[in-house]
Amino acid sequence: MTYRESLSAADRITAPDPAMFGTESSLSMFLNTLTPKFYVALTGTSSLISGLILIFEWWYFRKYGTSFIEQVSVSHLRPLLGGVDSSSPSNSNTSNGEADSNRQSVSECKVWRNPLNLFRGAEYNRYTWVTGREPLTYYDMNLSAQDHQTFFTCDSDHLRPADAIMQKAWRERNPQARISAAHEALELEDCATAYILLAEEEATTIMEAERLFKQALKAGEGCYRRSQQLQHHGTQYEAQHRRDTNVLVYIKRRLAMCSRKLGRTREAVKMMRDLCVFQLMKEFPLLSMFNIHENLLESLLELQNYADVQAVLAKYDDISLPKSATICYTAALLKARAVSDKFSPEAASRRGLSTAEMNAVEAIHRAVEFNPHVPKYLLEMKSLILPPEHILKRGDSEAIAYAFFHLQHWKRVEGALNLLHCTWEGTFRMIPYPLEKGHLFYPYPICTETADRELLPTVFHEVSVYPKKELPFFILFTAGLCSFTAMLALLTHQFPELMGVFAKAFLSTLFAPLNFIMEKVESILPSSLWHQLTRI
Repeated sequence: MTYRESLSAADRITAPDPAMFGTESSLSMFLNTLTPKFYVALTGTSSLISGLILIFEWWYFRKYGTSFIEQVSVSHLRPLLGGVDSSSPSNSNTSNGEADSNRQSVSECKVWRNPLNLFRGAEYNRYTWVTGREPLTYYDMNLSAQDHQTFFTCDSDHLRPADAIMQKAWRERNPQARISAAHEALELEDCATAYILLAEEEATTIMEAERLFKQALKAGEGCYRRSQQLQHHGTQYEAQHRRDTNVLVYIKRRLAMCSRKLGRTREAVKMMRDLCVFQLMKEFPLLSMFNIHENLLESLLELQNYADVQAVLAKYDDISLPKSATICYTAALLKARAVSDKFSPEAASRRGLSTAEMNAVEAIHRAVEFNPHVPKYLLEMKSLILPPEHILKRGDSEAIAYAFFHLQHWKRVEGALNLLHCTWEGTFRMIPYPLEKGHLFYPYPICTETADRELLPTVFHEVSVYPKKELPFFILFTAGLCSFTAMLALLTHQFPELMGVFAKAFLSTLFAPLNFIMEKVESILPSSLWHQLTRI
Protein backbone atom coordinates (compact mmCIF):
# COMPACT_ATOMS: atom_id res chain seq x y z
CA MET A 1 0.00 0.00 0.00
CA THR A 2 1.39 3.45 -0.98
CA TYR A 3 1.77 6.37 1.41
CA ARG A 4 -1.18 8.22 -0.21
CA GLU A 5 -3.48 5.18 0.11
CA SER A 6 -2.48 4.59 3.71
CA LEU A 7 -3.09 8.27 4.55
CA SER A 8 -6.54 8.25 2.99
CA ALA A 9 -7.41 5.09 4.93
CA ALA A 10 -6.30 6.71 8.17
CA ASP A 11 -8.40 9.75 7.37
CA ARG A 12 -11.41 7.54 6.84
CA ILE A 13 -10.87 5.99 10.28
CA THR A 14 -10.04 9.09 12.34
CA ALA A 15 -11.93 11.85 10.60
CA PRO A 16 -15.20 12.62 12.41
CA ASP A 17 -18.43 11.92 10.63
CA PRO A 18 -20.59 15.09 10.22
CA ALA A 19 -23.61 13.14 11.48
CA MET A 20 -21.86 12.53 14.80
CA PHE A 21 -22.05 16.18 15.74
CA GLY A 22 -25.52 16.77 14.34
CA THR A 23 -27.24 16.38 17.69
CA GLU A 24 -24.64 18.45 19.54
CA SER A 25 -24.69 21.29 17.02
CA SER A 26 -28.50 21.40 16.93
CA LEU A 27 -28.60 21.47 20.76
CA SER A 28 -26.06 24.31 20.82
CA MET A 29 -28.01 26.21 18.20
CA PHE A 30 -31.27 25.69 20.15
CA LEU A 31 -29.73 27.01 23.39
CA ASN A 32 -28.29 30.05 21.59
CA THR A 33 -31.67 30.95 20.09
CA LEU A 34 -33.52 30.86 23.44
CA THR A 35 -34.48 34.29 24.74
CA PRO A 36 -34.86 35.41 28.38
CA LYS A 37 -38.65 35.49 27.88
CA PHE A 38 -38.57 31.73 27.35
CA TYR A 39 -36.83 31.19 30.69
CA VAL A 40 -39.31 33.49 32.43
CA ALA A 41 -42.24 31.59 30.91
CA LEU A 42 -40.68 28.22 31.77
CA THR A 43 -39.93 29.00 35.39
CA GLY A 44 -43.23 30.84 35.87
CA THR A 45 -45.23 27.91 34.50
CA SER A 46 -43.30 25.46 36.67
CA SER A 47 -43.95 27.62 39.72
CA LEU A 48 -47.68 27.83 38.93
CA ILE A 49 -48.06 24.07 38.43
CA SER A 50 -46.12 23.20 41.58
CA GLY A 51 -48.13 25.82 43.51
CA LEU A 52 -51.41 24.25 42.38
CA ILE A 53 -50.13 20.81 43.38
CA LEU A 54 -49.07 22.21 46.76
CA ILE A 55 -52.50 23.77 47.39
CA PHE A 56 -54.28 20.54 46.47
CA GLU A 57 -51.93 18.41 48.61
CA TRP A 58 -52.38 20.72 51.60
CA TRP A 59 -56.17 20.70 51.26
CA TYR A 60 -56.24 16.90 50.94
CA PHE A 61 -53.94 16.51 53.95
CA ARG A 62 -56.07 18.83 56.12
CA LYS A 63 -59.27 17.01 55.17
CA TYR A 64 -58.15 13.38 55.13
CA GLY A 65 -54.90 13.42 57.11
CA THR A 66 -52.72 11.89 54.39
CA SER A 67 -50.91 12.85 51.20
CA PHE A 68 -52.86 12.29 47.98
CA ILE A 69 -49.72 11.44 45.97
CA GLU A 70 -48.54 9.07 48.69
CA GLN A 71 -51.93 7.39 48.93
CA VAL A 72 -52.14 6.91 45.14
CA SER A 73 -48.60 5.56 45.10
CA VAL A 74 -49.29 3.04 47.86
CA SER A 75 -52.78 2.05 46.68
CA HIS A 76 -52.32 1.86 42.90
CA LEU A 77 -48.68 2.04 41.86
CA ARG A 78 -47.25 -0.28 44.51
CA PRO A 79 -49.32 -3.35 43.43
CA LEU A 80 -48.34 -2.69 39.78
CA LEU A 81 -44.67 -2.57 40.75
CA GLY A 82 -44.93 -5.87 42.63
CA GLY A 83 -45.48 -4.55 46.14
CA VAL A 84 -46.48 -6.98 48.86
CA ASP A 85 -50.16 -7.01 49.65
CA SER A 86 -50.80 -6.38 53.31
CA SER A 87 -53.55 -8.97 53.27
CA SER A 88 -51.32 -11.77 52.03
CA PRO A 89 -51.09 -14.88 54.15
CA SER A 90 -47.43 -14.22 54.89
CA ASN A 91 -48.37 -11.10 56.84
CA SER A 92 -51.35 -12.55 58.60
CA ASN A 93 -49.38 -14.39 61.27
CA THR A 94 -49.20 -12.06 64.26
CA SER A 95 -48.32 -12.73 67.84
CA ASN A 96 -50.94 -13.08 70.55
CA GLY A 97 -49.86 -9.79 72.10
CA GLU A 98 -50.33 -7.91 68.85
CA ALA A 99 -53.73 -9.50 68.32
CA ASP A 100 -54.85 -8.50 71.80
CA SER A 101 -53.60 -4.97 71.23
CA ASN A 102 -55.47 -4.74 67.93
CA ARG A 103 -58.67 -5.99 69.52
CA GLN A 104 -58.33 -3.43 72.30
CA SER A 105 -57.72 -0.69 69.74
CA VAL A 106 -60.87 -1.67 67.85
CA SER A 107 -62.94 -1.66 71.05
CA GLU A 108 -61.57 1.74 72.03
CA CYS A 109 -62.59 3.10 68.61
CA LYS A 110 -66.20 2.14 69.28
CA VAL A 111 -68.59 5.09 69.18
CA TRP A 112 -70.58 5.57 72.39
CA ARG A 113 -73.72 7.54 73.09
CA ASN A 114 -72.91 10.76 74.92
CA PRO A 115 -74.31 10.38 78.48
CA LEU A 116 -74.79 14.17 78.72
CA ASN A 117 -76.15 14.75 75.22
CA LEU A 118 -78.24 17.87 74.81
CA PHE A 119 -81.88 18.11 73.77
CA ARG A 120 -82.25 18.38 70.04
CA GLY A 121 -85.24 20.71 70.03
CA ALA A 122 -84.54 22.86 73.09
CA GLU A 123 -80.76 23.21 72.66
CA TYR A 124 -79.32 22.05 69.33
CA ASN A 125 -82.10 23.62 67.23
CA ARG A 126 -81.94 26.87 69.17
CA TYR A 127 -78.24 27.07 68.39
CA THR A 128 -79.06 26.59 64.70
CA TRP A 129 -81.71 29.32 64.80
CA VAL A 130 -79.29 31.81 66.36
CA THR A 131 -76.07 31.03 64.45
CA GLY A 132 -77.29 29.38 61.25
CA ARG A 133 -74.86 26.51 61.87
CA GLU A 134 -75.68 22.84 62.11
CA PRO A 135 -74.09 21.47 65.32
CA LEU A 136 -74.80 17.83 64.45
CA THR A 137 -73.42 15.87 61.54
CA TYR A 138 -75.46 13.48 59.44
CA TYR A 139 -73.37 10.56 60.71
CA ASP A 140 -74.10 11.52 64.32
CA MET A 141 -77.85 11.84 63.73
CA ASN A 142 -77.90 8.55 61.83
CA LEU A 143 -76.31 6.82 64.83
CA SER A 144 -78.99 8.36 67.06
CA ALA A 145 -81.70 7.00 64.77
CA GLN A 146 -80.20 3.54 65.07
CA ASP A 147 -80.06 3.89 68.87
CA HIS A 148 -83.71 4.89 69.03
CA GLN A 149 -84.73 1.90 66.97
CA THR A 150 -82.72 -0.36 69.29
CA PHE A 151 -84.03 1.18 72.52
CA PHE A 152 -87.67 1.87 71.66
CA THR A 153 -88.79 -0.84 69.22
CA CYS A 154 -89.26 -4.60 69.27
CA ASP A 155 -90.58 -7.31 66.98
CA SER A 156 -94.10 -7.25 68.46
CA ASP A 157 -94.75 -3.55 67.76
CA HIS A 158 -97.14 -4.46 64.95
CA LEU A 159 -99.59 -5.76 67.56
CA ARG A 160 -100.15 -2.21 68.90
CA PRO A 161 -101.10 0.44 66.30
CA ALA A 162 -99.37 3.33 68.09
CA ASP A 163 -96.11 1.39 68.43
CA ALA A 164 -96.32 0.38 64.77
CA ILE A 165 -96.54 4.06 63.80
CA MET A 166 -93.62 4.96 66.05
CA GLN A 167 -91.55 2.13 64.60
CA LYS A 168 -91.80 3.86 61.23
CA ALA A 169 -91.31 7.30 62.81
CA TRP A 170 -87.89 6.40 64.24
CA ARG A 171 -86.75 5.48 60.72
CA GLU A 172 -87.83 8.78 59.17
CA ARG A 173 -85.06 11.16 58.17
CA ASN A 174 -87.27 14.23 57.99
CA PRO A 175 -87.79 15.75 61.49
CA GLN A 176 -91.24 17.10 60.63
CA ALA A 177 -92.34 13.68 59.43
CA ARG A 178 -91.21 12.15 62.73
CA ILE A 179 -93.07 14.78 64.75
CA SER A 180 -96.24 14.32 62.67
CA ALA A 181 -96.07 10.57 63.18
CA ALA A 182 -95.71 11.05 66.95
CA HIS A 183 -98.85 13.20 67.04
CA GLU A 184 -100.65 10.59 64.97
CA ALA A 185 -99.66 7.87 67.46
CA LEU A 186 -100.90 9.97 70.40
CA GLU A 187 -104.31 10.29 68.74
CA LEU A 188 -104.67 6.51 69.06
CA GLU A 189 -103.43 6.09 72.66
CA ASP A 190 -100.99 7.40 75.26
CA CYS A 191 -97.71 6.25 73.72
CA ALA A 192 -94.57 6.76 75.80
CA THR A 193 -92.18 6.72 72.83
CA ALA A 194 -94.29 9.35 71.04
CA TYR A 195 -93.96 11.66 74.04
CA ILE A 196 -90.21 10.99 74.04
CA LEU A 197 -89.87 12.02 70.41
CA LEU A 198 -91.85 15.22 70.96
CA ALA A 199 -89.85 16.08 74.09
CA GLU A 200 -86.58 15.54 72.28
CA GLU A 201 -87.34 17.24 68.97
CA GLU A 202 -90.43 19.48 69.16
CA ALA A 203 -90.08 21.06 72.63
CA THR A 204 -88.26 24.39 72.36
CA THR A 205 -87.55 24.81 76.10
CA ILE A 206 -86.36 22.51 78.87
CA MET A 207 -89.55 23.13 80.86
CA GLU A 208 -91.67 22.02 77.90
CA ALA A 209 -89.49 18.96 77.43
CA GLU A 210 -89.85 18.11 81.12
CA ARG A 211 -93.63 18.34 80.89
CA LEU A 212 -93.68 15.91 77.94
CA PHE A 213 -91.29 13.52 79.68
CA LYS A 214 -93.58 13.43 82.72
CA GLN A 215 -96.45 12.41 80.44
CA ALA A 216 -94.15 9.81 78.90
CA LEU A 217 -93.27 8.52 82.38
CA LYS A 218 -96.91 8.01 83.25
CA ALA A 219 -97.55 6.05 80.04
CA GLY A 220 -94.25 4.16 80.29
CA GLU A 221 -94.81 2.99 83.85
CA GLY A 222 -98.17 1.51 82.87
CA CYS A 223 -96.62 -0.42 79.97
CA TYR A 224 -93.76 -1.56 82.18
CA ARG A 225 -96.09 -2.98 84.87
CA ARG A 226 -98.17 -4.85 82.30
CA SER A 227 -95.16 -6.34 80.49
CA GLN A 228 -93.52 -7.24 83.80
CA GLN A 229 -96.39 -9.57 84.65
CA LEU A 230 -96.22 -11.29 81.25
CA GLN A 231 -92.47 -11.40 80.64
CA HIS A 232 -92.16 -15.14 81.44
CA HIS A 233 -94.96 -16.19 79.06
CA GLY A 234 -92.76 -16.33 76.00
CA THR A 235 -89.95 -14.69 74.03
CA GLN A 236 -92.35 -12.15 72.55
CA TYR A 237 -93.43 -10.87 75.98
CA GLU A 238 -89.83 -10.91 77.17
CA ALA A 239 -88.83 -8.66 74.25
CA GLN A 240 -91.69 -6.30 75.11
CA HIS A 241 -90.58 -6.11 78.72
CA ARG A 242 -86.99 -5.41 77.70
CA ARG A 243 -88.16 -2.61 75.43
CA ASP A 244 -90.42 -1.14 78.15
CA THR A 245 -87.51 -1.25 80.59
CA ASN A 246 -85.30 0.68 78.19
CA VAL A 247 -88.05 3.25 77.65
CA LEU A 248 -88.58 3.71 81.39
CA VAL A 249 -84.87 4.12 82.15
CA TYR A 250 -84.45 6.58 79.29
CA ILE A 251 -87.38 8.71 80.46
CA LYS A 252 -86.18 8.83 84.07
CA ARG A 253 -82.66 9.71 82.99
CA ARG A 254 -83.87 12.57 80.80
CA LEU A 255 -86.15 13.81 83.57
CA ALA A 256 -83.15 13.87 85.91
CA MET A 257 -81.21 15.84 83.30
CA CYS A 258 -84.11 18.30 83.01
CA SER A 259 -84.02 18.81 86.77
CA ARG A 260 -80.26 19.36 86.61
CA LYS A 261 -80.60 21.96 83.86
CA LEU A 262 -83.42 23.74 85.71
CA GLY A 263 -81.32 24.09 88.87
CA ARG A 264 -82.94 21.33 90.94
CA THR A 265 -79.65 19.48 91.33
CA ARG A 266 -80.45 17.59 94.54
CA GLU A 267 -83.60 16.22 92.98
CA ALA A 268 -81.56 15.19 89.93
CA VAL A 269 -79.00 13.42 92.13
CA LYS A 270 -81.72 11.44 93.89
CA MET A 271 -83.23 10.31 90.58
CA MET A 272 -79.83 9.33 89.21
CA ARG A 273 -78.98 7.31 92.33
CA ASP A 274 -82.27 5.42 91.96
CA LEU A 275 -81.44 4.76 88.31
CA CYS A 276 -77.99 3.43 89.20
CA VAL A 277 -79.57 1.01 91.68
CA PHE A 278 -82.19 0.03 89.10
CA GLN A 279 -79.44 -0.52 86.51
CA LEU A 280 -77.56 -2.85 88.88
CA MET A 281 -80.71 -4.83 89.62
CA LYS A 282 -81.68 -5.34 85.98
CA GLU A 283 -79.45 -7.52 83.83
CA PHE A 284 -80.19 -5.91 80.49
CA PRO A 285 -77.00 -5.12 78.55
CA LEU A 286 -78.46 -1.99 76.92
CA LEU A 287 -78.81 -0.25 80.29
CA SER A 288 -75.02 -0.04 80.63
CA MET A 289 -74.89 2.03 77.45
CA PHE A 290 -76.54 4.96 79.23
CA ASN A 291 -73.56 5.41 81.63
CA ILE A 292 -75.80 7.06 84.21
CA HIS A 293 -72.95 7.24 86.72
CA GLU A 294 -71.34 9.95 84.59
CA ASN A 295 -74.49 12.07 84.92
CA LEU A 296 -74.36 11.43 88.66
CA LEU A 297 -70.70 12.49 88.90
CA GLU A 298 -71.39 15.79 87.15
CA SER A 299 -74.34 16.59 89.40
CA LEU A 300 -72.40 15.74 92.56
CA LEU A 301 -69.58 18.02 91.43
CA GLU A 302 -72.10 20.81 90.97
CA LEU A 303 -73.16 20.30 94.59
CA GLN A 304 -69.44 20.18 95.58
CA ASN A 305 -70.18 16.93 97.35
CA TYR A 306 -66.66 15.58 96.84
CA ALA A 307 -66.98 12.72 99.33
CA ASP A 308 -69.84 11.22 97.34
CA VAL A 309 -67.92 11.82 94.11
CA GLN A 310 -65.05 9.79 95.55
CA ALA A 311 -67.46 7.03 96.56
CA VAL A 312 -68.84 6.82 93.01
CA LEU A 313 -65.33 6.77 91.57
CA ALA A 314 -64.36 3.95 93.93
CA LYS A 315 -67.17 1.88 92.41
CA TYR A 316 -66.63 2.68 88.72
CA ASP A 317 -62.90 3.52 88.43
CA ASP A 318 -62.02 -0.16 88.44
CA ILE A 319 -59.43 -1.87 86.29
CA SER A 320 -62.02 -4.30 84.93
CA LEU A 321 -64.45 -1.56 83.85
CA PRO A 322 -64.12 0.63 80.75
CA LYS A 323 -62.60 4.03 81.39
CA SER A 324 -63.77 7.42 80.20
CA ALA A 325 -62.53 11.00 80.29
CA THR A 326 -65.12 11.77 82.98
CA ILE A 327 -63.75 9.09 85.33
CA CYS A 328 -60.05 9.81 84.72
CA TYR A 329 -60.25 13.59 84.88
CA THR A 330 -62.64 13.62 87.83
CA ALA A 331 -60.19 11.44 89.76
CA ALA A 332 -57.42 13.87 88.80
CA LEU A 333 -59.54 16.84 89.92
CA LEU A 334 -60.13 15.33 93.35
CA LYS A 335 -56.42 14.69 93.90
CA ALA A 336 -55.51 18.12 92.56
CA ARG A 337 -58.03 19.72 94.90
CA ALA A 338 -56.00 18.56 97.91
CA VAL A 339 -52.85 20.47 96.86
CA SER A 340 -53.73 22.95 94.11
CA ASP A 341 -54.54 25.95 96.33
CA LYS A 342 -50.96 26.04 97.66
CA PHE A 343 -49.12 24.69 94.64
CA SER A 344 -46.31 26.81 93.20
CA PRO A 345 -44.09 25.55 90.37
CA GLU A 346 -41.14 27.62 91.64
CA ALA A 347 -41.42 26.21 95.16
CA ALA A 348 -41.90 22.68 93.83
CA SER A 349 -38.75 22.98 91.70
CA ARG A 350 -36.73 24.04 94.75
CA ARG A 351 -37.93 21.55 97.34
CA GLY A 352 -39.35 18.81 95.11
CA LEU A 353 -42.90 17.43 95.04
CA SER A 354 -44.56 16.19 98.20
CA THR A 355 -46.36 12.85 98.27
CA ALA A 356 -49.79 14.49 97.79
CA GLU A 357 -48.49 16.64 94.93
CA MET A 358 -46.88 13.61 93.31
CA ASN A 359 -50.19 11.72 93.52
CA ALA A 360 -52.01 14.67 91.92
CA VAL A 361 -49.45 14.95 89.11
CA GLU A 362 -49.60 11.21 88.45
CA ALA A 363 -53.41 11.38 88.30
CA ILE A 364 -53.18 14.23 85.77
CA HIS A 365 -50.66 12.27 83.70
CA ARG A 366 -52.98 9.25 83.78
CA ALA A 367 -55.94 11.35 82.61
CA VAL A 368 -53.93 13.06 79.87
CA GLU A 369 -52.64 9.73 78.58
CA PHE A 370 -56.21 8.45 78.35
CA ASN A 371 -57.43 11.52 76.46
CA PRO A 372 -54.76 14.06 75.47
CA HIS A 373 -57.28 16.45 73.86
CA VAL A 374 -59.01 17.55 77.07
CA PRO A 375 -56.39 19.94 78.59
CA LYS A 376 -56.52 22.41 75.71
CA TYR A 377 -60.26 22.82 76.22
CA LEU A 378 -60.00 23.07 80.01
CA LEU A 379 -57.19 25.63 79.70
CA GLU A 380 -59.24 27.46 77.02
CA MET A 381 -56.49 27.08 74.45
CA LYS A 382 -59.15 25.83 72.03
CA SER A 383 -62.71 27.08 71.67
CA LEU A 384 -65.56 24.78 72.68
CA ILE A 385 -68.52 23.83 70.53
CA LEU A 386 -71.73 22.02 71.38
CA PRO A 387 -70.95 18.38 72.17
CA PRO A 388 -72.20 15.74 69.71
CA GLU A 389 -74.80 13.11 70.53
CA HIS A 390 -72.13 10.41 70.23
CA ILE A 391 -68.54 10.40 71.34
CA LEU A 392 -65.42 8.41 70.65
CA LYS A 393 -63.53 7.50 73.79
CA ARG A 394 -60.04 9.01 73.87
CA GLY A 395 -61.01 11.22 70.95
CA ASP A 396 -61.67 14.91 70.38
CA SER A 397 -65.44 14.36 70.57
CA GLU A 398 -65.16 12.95 74.10
CA ALA A 399 -62.88 15.84 75.11
CA ILE A 400 -65.44 18.39 73.92
CA ALA A 401 -68.28 16.60 75.72
CA TYR A 402 -66.30 16.43 78.97
CA ALA A 403 -64.99 20.01 78.94
CA PHE A 404 -68.38 21.44 77.94
CA PHE A 405 -69.91 20.30 81.25
CA HIS A 406 -66.89 20.03 83.57
CA LEU A 407 -64.90 23.19 82.84
CA GLN A 408 -66.92 25.03 85.49
CA HIS A 409 -66.01 22.40 88.09
CA TRP A 410 -62.28 22.81 87.40
CA LYS A 411 -62.61 26.59 87.65
CA ARG A 412 -64.37 26.24 90.97
CA VAL A 413 -61.40 24.41 92.56
CA GLU A 414 -58.77 27.04 93.29
CA GLY A 415 -55.45 26.39 91.56
CA ALA A 416 -56.61 23.21 89.77
CA LEU A 417 -56.23 24.68 86.29
CA ASN A 418 -52.85 26.14 87.23
CA LEU A 419 -51.63 22.70 88.35
CA LEU A 420 -52.98 21.19 85.13
CA HIS A 421 -51.25 23.90 83.08
CA CYS A 422 -47.90 23.23 84.75
CA THR A 423 -47.93 19.44 84.52
CA TRP A 424 -50.06 18.09 81.66
CA GLU A 425 -47.42 18.28 78.93
CA GLY A 426 -45.07 16.15 81.04
CA THR A 427 -47.27 13.17 80.17
CA PHE A 428 -45.85 12.93 76.66
CA ARG A 429 -42.33 12.42 77.94
CA MET A 430 -43.53 9.21 79.61
CA ILE A 431 -45.31 7.74 76.58
CA PRO A 432 -43.10 5.78 74.15
CA TYR A 433 -42.77 7.28 70.69
CA PRO A 434 -43.84 6.14 68.21
CA LEU A 435 -46.94 4.94 69.98
CA GLU A 436 -46.27 1.22 69.72
CA LYS A 437 -47.22 0.82 73.37
CA GLY A 438 -48.75 2.93 76.08
CA HIS A 439 -47.63 3.71 79.61
CA LEU A 440 -50.73 3.15 81.76
CA PHE A 441 -53.24 2.34 79.02
CA TYR A 442 -53.21 0.55 75.72
CA PRO A 443 -51.54 2.40 72.81
CA TYR A 444 -53.50 5.39 71.61
CA PRO A 445 -55.75 4.15 68.78
CA ILE A 446 -55.03 5.46 65.29
CA CYS A 447 -58.70 5.52 64.26
CA THR A 448 -59.80 8.46 66.41
CA GLU A 449 -59.17 11.20 63.85
CA THR A 450 -61.29 9.57 61.15
CA ALA A 451 -64.22 8.91 63.50
CA ASP A 452 -64.03 12.39 65.05
CA ARG A 453 -64.18 13.99 61.61
CA GLU A 454 -67.45 12.14 61.05
CA LEU A 455 -68.89 13.07 64.46
CA LEU A 456 -67.85 16.73 64.65
CA PRO A 457 -68.84 19.63 62.36
CA THR A 458 -65.51 20.24 60.65
CA VAL A 459 -66.97 23.23 58.79
CA PHE A 460 -66.41 25.47 61.81
CA HIS A 461 -64.38 23.24 64.14
CA GLU A 462 -60.78 22.14 63.71
CA VAL A 463 -60.51 18.55 64.90
CA SER A 464 -57.78 17.98 67.47
CA VAL A 465 -55.32 15.31 66.31
CA TYR A 466 -52.96 13.25 68.48
CA PRO A 467 -50.17 12.57 67.84
CA LYS A 468 -49.55 15.55 65.60
CA LYS A 469 -48.91 14.28 62.10
CA GLU A 470 -45.76 15.46 60.40
CA LEU A 471 -46.21 17.05 57.00
CA PRO A 472 -45.88 14.42 54.23
CA PHE A 473 -42.74 14.50 52.09
CA PHE A 474 -44.63 15.47 48.95
CA ILE A 475 -46.06 18.62 50.55
CA LEU A 476 -42.57 19.70 51.61
CA PHE A 477 -41.20 18.78 48.18
CA THR A 478 -43.83 20.71 46.24
CA ALA A 479 -43.47 23.67 48.60
CA GLY A 480 -39.71 23.75 47.97
CA LEU A 481 -40.18 23.29 44.22
CA CYS A 482 -42.78 26.05 44.07
CA SER A 483 -40.56 28.46 46.02
CA PHE A 484 -37.46 27.65 43.97
CA THR A 485 -39.15 28.03 40.59
CA ALA A 486 -40.90 31.22 41.70
CA MET A 487 -37.53 32.66 42.74
CA LEU A 488 -36.02 31.67 39.40
CA ALA A 489 -38.91 33.30 37.53
CA LEU A 490 -38.46 36.53 39.50
CA LEU A 491 -34.68 36.61 38.98
CA THR A 492 -35.04 35.85 35.28
CA HIS A 493 -37.54 38.68 34.91
CA GLN A 494 -35.30 41.16 36.76
CA PHE A 495 -31.91 40.06 35.34
CA PRO A 496 -32.64 38.38 31.97
CA GLU A 497 -29.11 38.55 30.50
CA LEU A 498 -27.35 37.29 33.60
CA MET A 499 -29.86 34.47 34.16
CA GLY A 500 -29.55 33.52 30.50
CA VAL A 501 -25.79 33.09 30.94
CA PHE A 502 -26.39 31.04 34.11
CA ALA A 503 -28.99 28.87 32.35
CA LYS A 504 -26.66 28.14 29.41
CA ALA A 505 -23.79 27.40 31.78
CA PHE A 506 -26.04 25.10 33.83
CA LEU A 507 -27.28 23.22 30.75
CA SER A 508 -23.73 22.92 29.41
CA THR A 509 -22.59 21.51 32.74
CA LEU A 510 -25.60 19.20 32.81
CA PHE A 511 -24.83 17.79 29.35
CA ALA A 512 -21.05 17.63 29.89
CA PRO A 513 -21.11 14.01 31.21
CA LEU A 514 -23.26 13.01 28.21
CA ASN A 515 -20.82 14.61 25.78
CA PHE A 516 -17.94 12.88 27.53
CA ILE A 517 -19.66 9.51 27.22
CA MET A 518 -20.43 10.13 23.53
CA GLU A 519 -16.79 10.97 22.83
CA LYS A 520 -15.69 7.75 24.53
CA VAL A 521 -18.25 5.78 22.54
CA GLU A 522 -17.06 7.42 19.32
CA SER A 523 -13.48 6.45 20.04
CA ILE A 524 -14.40 2.85 20.74
CA LEU A 525 -17.04 2.03 18.14
CA PRO A 526 -16.20 1.87 14.41
CA SER A 527 -17.30 4.92 12.49
CA SER A 528 -19.51 2.92 10.15
CA LEU A 529 -21.49 1.42 13.08
CA TRP A 530 -21.79 4.80 14.80
CA HIS A 531 -22.97 6.29 11.47
CA GLN A 532 -25.71 3.66 11.23
CA LEU A 533 -26.78 4.28 14.84
CA THR A 534 -26.99 8.04 14.34
CA ARG A 535 -29.08 7.49 11.21
CA ILE A 536 -31.46 5.30 13.20
